[in-house]
Amino acid sequence: MSGFESNPFADPVDVNPFQDASITQATSGATENVGEFNPFAGTNSGKTIPISAASSQPAVLQTSMEQSAQENAAAGQASLIKQQEELERKAADLERREQELQTGMENNWPPLPSFSPVKPCFYQDFEEDIPEEYHRICKRMYYLWMCIATLFLNVLACLAYFTADSASGVDFGLAILWFVLFTPVSFICWYRPVYKAFRSDSSFSFFFFFFVFFFQVAVYVIQTVGIPRWGNSGWIAAISMIRVNLAVAVVMMVVAGFFTVNAILSVILLKMVHSKYRRTGASFTKAQQEFSSGVLTNRTVQTAATSAASAAAQGAFGRNQEN
Repeated sequence: MSGFESNPFADPVDVNPFQDASITQATSGATENVGEFNPFAGTNSGKTIPISAASSQPAVLQTSMEQSAQENAAAGQASLIKQQEELERKAADLERREQELQTGMENNWPPLPSFSPVKPCFYQDFEEDIPEEYHRICKRMYYLWMCIATLFLNVLACLAYFTADSASGVDFGLAILWFVLFTPVSFICWYRPVYKAFRSDSSFSFFFFFFVFFFQVAVYVIQTVGIPRWGNSGWIAAISMIRVNLAVAVVMMVVAGFFTVNAILSVILLKMVHSKYRRTGASFTKAQQEFSSGVLTNRTVQTAATSAASAAAQGAFGRNQEN
């Protein structure tokens, strides 16, 4: 019966493979190593990072950004200053060259012979200086100024008036004064400004011309009227001489006619210049800017202002010492 009690499917030897000595040694060693392994070892070395150190990093970053912004602003300001100095240097260079060119151009007006001791004082060239669209109006203004010769005829008429009436000696004297005074003053005060205005499109020259030429028109009207004892051979003075001396009256009427033509032409040309002025884009603001820049950059004005300031400072210092 013992033979039937045994299990035919059982292994003849009940062996546990995990009981093998080599396997047991390997598994025990692995367990020990796993227990000793620390994945966080060596990272922070057991030290913690304080919160203050972590929170201080953005402040350092912000400070560095502010410093970089200040450096960029300083660099931009330095660049602007450098550009401004460069522009000022170029402007001074252009002004110097313009002065050299103007110095190189010989004055040609008034046209005097070479042997004359008096030399020309101004340079004038319509073809070179004046734009083509302003040639006609500028030449007409020049011809109007040439009509200043009427003042010389006025001197002759007043001389004839004086010979016919001894009481009119005042008119003859004033006629000489007007001829000597108005001839250069009219050229400098209203003809040259309008010439410069058309040459360089200067708003200040335009406004200066309009201001002075308005008085010139008024003078032409007064000369045309011919108020006695004012040194003008106008219509009133000429008509008053008809009964005294007809020949003198005719001479004076001719001069009065020239004064009338001058007055009419001056009004017409004033309107023409004003119409040209409106097309140039000139304005009172530009005139102020040109005047300010011209005064501030004028060396004579700067020298005078410096001298006046120095004298005032010395006077104040002297008074303080006396006190």
